[in-house]
Amino acid sequence: MNELSPANRILLIFNSATGQPGRLGTVLRKYGYEFDIRRPGEGDTLPEDLTGYHLVVVFGGPMSANDDDLGNVRAIMDFLPRVVASDALYLGICLGAQLMARHLGAEVQAHPDGLTEIGYYPVQATEAGRDLFPDEMMVYHWHSEGFGLPEGAELIATGATFPHQAYHIDERIWGIQFHPEVDDETHERWLSNSAAKTDRPNGQGPDLQRAGRAKYDAAFGEWFERFAARVLARDRAPVDFGCCD
Repeated sequence: MNELSPANRILLIFNSATGQPGRLGTVLRKYGYEFDIRRPGEGDTLPEDLTGYHLVVVFGGPMSANDDDLGNVRAIMDFLPRVVASDALYLGICLGAQLMARHLGAEVQAHPDGLTEIGYYPVQATEAGRDLFPDEMMVYHWHSEGFGLPEGAELIATGATFPHQAYHIDERIWGIQFHPEVDDETHERWLSNSAAKTDRPNGQGPDLQRAGRAKYDAAFGEWFERFAARVLARDRAPVDFGCCD
């Protein structure tokens, strides 16, 4: 595998007009990274050259990874070969993980019984993931489809409803089915915009989700801080921004 780029820029690709970096942005800003935000569904182009990027993050969205008629899905699927051929790290979150899995030859499909994960559900570390995940952790989900495991990928977290919850390839390409970026503001925005969708099979309603957030989010956030330091920032030291009077 090639040496990873020491660049300070992170490419953030959103699949909606309103998506924000949330907790991911808050954490990675501590390491001095600069963000380049692109929204291909709103007409933004994606870079031809990734030499100047340390990390590419593709976030989730309400569409399916199989929706080739949508401009953002087509644009990202056309872009992913450049990511794989580059030296940049990749993190796919929910749809972003599914799109990469699909690009690498795996299927993305609904649960055979029509179940979803919308709210807080447990994931468990696999044997290969014990250095990155606790034995069990409650994480935030919002999805109705899951990804198969691409060839060459190592499964590092699993779950009861969707068994493929997190994978990596050569510790450079990472995919997670859940949403560590969701902070308080993002959560309330999602509930405000899409509360009606929470009544899908196995979904959790807004009140249950808020209760789950109060109970589980602090530990989930602490986990993401550790994951980001080790996997995304590669043990880079946080930047001392000083303070102002």
